[in-house]
Amino acid sequence: MALVVGSPVSGTVVGLAGVSDPVFSTAMVGPGTAVDPVRAPGEVCAPIAGVLRKLKPHAFIVVSDDGHGVLVHLGIDTVRLDGEGFRLIATEGDWVAAGEPIVGWDPAAVAGQGLSPICPVIALDATDGALSERSQPGPVEAGEPLFSWS
Repeated sequence: MALVVGSPVSGTVVGLAGVSDPVFSTAMVGPGTAVDPVRAPGEVCAPIAGVLRKLKPHAFIVVSDDGHGVLVHLGIDTVRLDGEGFRLIATEGDWVAAGEPIVGWDPAAVAGQGLSPICPVIALDATDGALSERSQPGPVEAGEPLFSWS
């Protein structure tokens, strides 16, 4: 059965080609997609159910019970903000449900710092062929499917 990966934020699906960082746009870390978030304060949600294996203010990884890891990166080069403008809601090691809030942030504030708030959503250790039912570019609400991973 395929794992459905949901959007962690509301915004516009732009795909990895829309990401300015080649680490993501060339799928070096894995295939997936990206969402350009709505420019309003909000919460970033878990794209799948699982254990929150890594949690940084600007990025997190959730690993499903069957070992599929999904990376959500909040903006490009946002590690330089050293956590400023991000609020951790969950704790590393927590089991989280799909759609559960993980981090609070303000994409407009990230953009105001001269950084892109675009959010890559990456299937770690996956092959491109393992992903299907990819969302086409366009509007997406948090929790709506971005792709299936089998």
